Amino acid sequence: MGKIISILLVATFAMILNGCSFKPVQRGVKDKDAEDTQTDMSQEGQGKDDASYGLEQDGALTIKSLDDPNSPLSRRVLYFDLDSASISAEDRETISVHAEFLSAHPEISIILEGHADERGTREYNLALGEKRAKAAEQLFLLQGVSKTQIQIISFGEERPVALDHNETAWRLNRRVEILYSGY
Repeated sequence: MGKIISILLVATFAMILNGCSFKPVQRGVKDKDAEDTQTDMSQEGQGKDDASYGLEQDGALTIKSLDDPNSPLSRRVLYFDLDSASISAEDRETISVHAEFLSAHPEISIILEGHADERGTREYNLALGEKRAKAAEQLFLLQGVSKTQIQIISFGEERPVALDHNETAWRLNRRVEILYSGY
């Protein structure tokens, strides 16, 4: 009798897993030169049909906007000053665009990954990465995004995008990445 129950439990678990769908998280680390090029390209394409850029008739961003490099949603990295969790005016605008999109699509969620440069202790950098991600989360929440759509994780200094040991590399590593999942 115990063997039958075990087999039924395994079969039930397998059916449940088969019905779940997992989607990959989208990473979006960009450097400043790529952003400047992107701005130039988006200005050139202003006369094109809005539907090709993932916009609905009323100008709202659609799910296709997430994969469009010309979309304002393609900017998914927020940068910070040394030992700071203050969000710049430019990054506030980025959060605002993402918040509007997330409010319109409650089925989509994000992960806010906090990062720090290599200076400081491991514990300090983990706490600073978390503080940065929470600062971004607070702006998302203030703009109407549901708490259930946001997950926070801090990697501190553990996942650098630039490996040099200079101010340019450190500036790129002090960041929060907005990663999309659930679409």
